[in-house]
Order: sequence, then structure tokens, then C-alpha cells
Amino acid sequence: MTSYSFSASTWLLAIAVATCSQVARAQQAITLEQAVMMAQQNDPWLHGNRLKQQAIENKSVASGALPDPQVSLGLMNLPVDTWEFEQEGMTQVKVGVTQMFPRGDSLQLKQSQLALESSQYPLLRANRKAQLQSKVSELWLDAYLAQRTIELIKGDRALFEQIAEVAMISYSNVIGKTRQQDVIRAELEIVQLEDRLTVEQQKLETLLAQLNEWLHSYHEDEFAITFNDDQSTFAFEVSNQLPALQLLNAELLKASDYSRQRLSGELAYHPALLAIDVKQQVSEKGVQLAEQSYKPQWGVNASYGYRGDMPSGDSRADFFSVGVTFDLPIFTENNQDKQVAASVAESESVKTEKLLLLKQMISAVEKELKQLKRLSDRKALYGELLLKQTQEQAEASLNAYTNDDGDFAEVVRARIAVLNARISALNIDVNLLKTVARINYFMARYQPQQQTNSQSIPTYRIGEE
Repeated sequence: MTSYSFSASTWLLAIAVATCSQVARAQQAITLEQAVMMAQQNDPWLHGNRLKQQAIENKSVASGALPDPQVSLGLMNLPVDTWEFEQEGMTQVKVGVTQMFPRGDSLQLKQSQLALESSQYPLLRANRKAQLQSKVSELWLDAYLAQRTIELIKGDRALFEQIAEVAMISYSNVIGKTRQQDVIRAELEIVQLEDRLTVEQQKLETLLAQLNEWLHSYHEDEFAITFNDDQSTFAFEVSNQLPALQLLNAELLKASDYSRQRLSGELAYHPALLAIDVKQQVSEKGVQLAEQSYKPQWGVNASYGYRGDMPSGDSRADFFSVGVTFDLPIFTENNQDKQVAASVAESESVKTEKLLLLKQMISAVEKELKQLKRLSDRKALYGELLLKQTQEQAEASLNAYTNDDGDFAEVVRARIAVLNARISALNIDVNLLKTVARINYFMARYQPQQQTNSQSIPTYRIGEE
């Protein structure tokens, strides 16, 4: 009877070849930086926001102008017995002009209020860009995770196919301790890997479809192209290189120096909170504008009355009139007082809106920091122990089996453990970067921030294990 012996080095070589084999890709691969840039450049919300700002700016200019004068033209005191213009001395053609003047400083206040409101839009765009960066980063990283998981599963599927083939040969030739259940177990693992592969491919396709929403080309001046989905979308995949993400304001977020008060002060420069500050100023202008209702509204009118000559031929003097009108805001209890009170209440409510958002942001940052700490601990654990130990366990069980001193089921379990450990490590790496991306959203600032010592900023770059 011929005996077959497979050394551990032979198995390890097969594993390396299976793991390193890759399928050629015809689709365009985009990096995380490219995805974020494309999302920000092709976001119609940003264009719409700029148009709204232009509208408010134009309204601000228009609101500073006086209302148009009113012109009146009339024929007065015409006798109905003869309908002759020269018969009576009171008959005249009257032309009048009336100009109204708004209450107090309401024109200047309204203009200033709209100018303030327009300054809110750049802040909203900055916040939108920060949101896009965080959202697209998470989608891209999830797609990368699914893509790399597929590659790991494909590598192990090729290995298990070789294991099943060897087990079948060994069982057919009654070699060693290979049993029928070992062959069935190997085939079962191939089927289960195929199922895991299908699940991950479904995830990848779903994530790429979601990511494509943000990469859809937008043309401000060519809407025919924008709404042509065949021209505005393209097939792509994420690149196979995990990016490096820097944690912004790392010194502030260090556990040893952490202070909620300092964090609150830093978050005050976030564009979302700065936009609420502008909203607060706009509401304060609204209070001042409401207070102008206590002042009278003035109007000036002037008229010229033309009279025809007397029946005798003598001329009549024409008339000129001028007058001033104004209202008397004296019944203020249920009108002006309530309007001012409503404006004050609305202004105060904006303060609570800012406090609520600030509390939410602080809580979110603290949650992400705790997750970042635990993920970093797990990454160190996998890098120093788990990946190495599972690999050694797989090699030891393989050596024992090839020397007829081990169990085939143990070989399979050890290889599954290696695959699961590598996928778990990959999950940790990706989730760590997703956490950094979420924290960086809260650290976004509209105003240029002071340069931080680059040596104190940790770079989370995950290398391939």
C-alpha cells in the first residue's frame, strides 16, 4: 500500500497561494478621499443653499428701500346738470402723490436682519460638507470591509477545496485516519463559506448602491445630463487600500486632559452651532423690529388741483394741498405688546435649541471616545496575541494531522478560527476608522483653527495583516 505524506510547509504554501490570488477588476476603484471630494462636488444641496443665500441677499437690499409712492388722479365736483368743466368754481382735476414712511428704524432693522440671515448659509454649507465627509466615509469603509471580507473568504474557500480534495483522496485510498465524516465536514465548510460569500457580496452591492447616491454627477448648468442616470452614474468599487485618518484635536480628547468645559468651548466653533448663533442674532433683530410697532407710521401727501376758466373767460386760481398723516399706536395691550412678547419668546427658544444641540454633541463625542478606546484595546489584543495564536494553532493542528497524530475536525476548526480572527481584526480596523470619522465631524470648524503639533496627532492607519 502506497503511503502519502503532506508536510506542514506544503500546506502553508497552498494557503499563501490561495490567499494572494486576486481576480482582475475592470471597474474603476476610488479611494476614500476621492469619494468624499466627489460627494461634496456633486451635492445639489450645496448649490441650492447658495441660491437661497443669493435670494436672501437680494431681499436684504430690497427691504431697505422706501415703499413706492402712490399717485391719485381724480375729477372733482363736476356739475351733473350740464357736465361742463368750467361751470362751477369748485370743479377741478386733482393730481395727488402720497409717500408712506415705515415705523421708526424698521427699514434698517429689516435690512440688517436679512443680511444676518444670509450669513447663516455659508455655515450651513460647511456643516453639510462635514456631514458628507462623515457619511461617505462610513459608507466607503463599510464597502471596503465587505470587499476585503470577500477576498478573505475566497482565499479560505480555495484552501478548503484543497482540504476536501486531499481528504477525499485519503479516504478513497484508506490512508491514515481519514473518515467519511471528515470528507462530509470539509464539503459542508465549503458550502457554508459559499453562503458567507453570498451574504458579503449582497452587503457590498447594497453599500455601493448607497454610495452611488452621493457620487451621482450633478451639473449646475446642464440639467439634461444631471437627470440622465445613464450618464450621471458609473460602475465603481472601492480601492483595496485602507486610508489613514487623523483624529482632529487629539490633545483635547486625551483622557488625561479631557474636560467637558474645554470640549464645549471647542464645539462652539462648529458650523452647526455657529449657525444657531446667527439664528439667535436674527431673532434678536426680530425683537427690535417688533418694538418699532410702538412708533407711529408717517405719511406725506401733496396734491395739485387744476380749475378751468370762468364762463366769462376770467381765469381761476389752481389749488395746491399738502398734508401729513400718522397713526396713533395707543391700544397696545393686545397688539404691539403681544407681538413683542412673541418675538422675545422666540428669541429665547433659540438659546434652548443651541443648548440642546451642544448637549447632544458632547454626549456623542464622549460615546465615540469610549468606543475608540475599546477598539484600540481590541486592535492591540488581536495584533499581539489572537492573530498569532490562531495561526499557530492552525499550523499545529495541521502538522499533527499530516503526521497521523491529529483530528481532521480540529484542522477544520483551526482554519475557521483563523478566518474568523482575520475578519474580526478587519472589522476592528474599519470600525476604528469609522469612529475617527464620526469624531472628526464634531471637531469641524468654520473658522481656521490654530495649527496643532503634528507629532501629537495619532494617525490611524491600518495595515494589512
